[in-house]
Amino acid sequence: MSDSDGQVEPRDTRDVIMEATFRALSEHGYSDLRVRDIGEEMDLSRQVIHYHYDGKYDLLSSFLEYVIDQYEGSVEVDADADPRSELETRIDRCLFGPEFDDFTHWDRMKVYHELYAHAQNDEEHRELFNEHYARLRGSIVTVIEDGIEQGVFREVDAELMGQHITDSIHAARERRLSLGHEDAPEEARRAIREFILDSLYLES
Repeated sequence: MSDSDGQVEPRDTRDVIMEATFRALSEHGYSDLRVRDIGEEMDLSRQVIHYHYDGKYDLLSSFLEYVIDQYEGSVEVDADADPRSELETRIDRCLFGPEFDDFTHWDRMKVYHELYAHAQNDEEHRELFNEHYARLRGSIVTVIEDGIEQGVFREVDAELMGQHITDSIHAARERRLSLGHEDAPEEARRAIREFILDSLYLES
């Protein structure tokens, strides 16, 4: 969107750059990506990128925060949801995500996991992913603890179960993206329900 003078607002400019980075990363990959490639995906001048970011690394660091914010926003759950519904909703949204206008959830997860793979060699990006992982895992642990407190779930080690569920989600997504196993998320959901959730729920 633009204002009455035809100038792009700062927040909109950032979104334009971030979405252009999505397209460029999807086409060129992390290792071969150039700022020029991102510029070619925008209607705006490439100089806009250099105005807002101090080079490719600064841009990709901002982009990683953008991707994480999008992902975490997609797993928000209604505040009045009961623990059982909230837990299942969080698992489903982590596994399958929302749909976007320009890219599917899996298009975006492909870019996310490519950045994730390179984070092992980048302390700053690794820290961003660690914080993101801790928040997602923590949200699952919290709902398990709430369910135990409310007498909906049986007594378990909430930290360990939350870790197990989170790792199962990540492994299924990676299997789909890296190995092309399209049914991996659905298989993971069935396994989580049968071997984890069914044993967690108390009979009503």
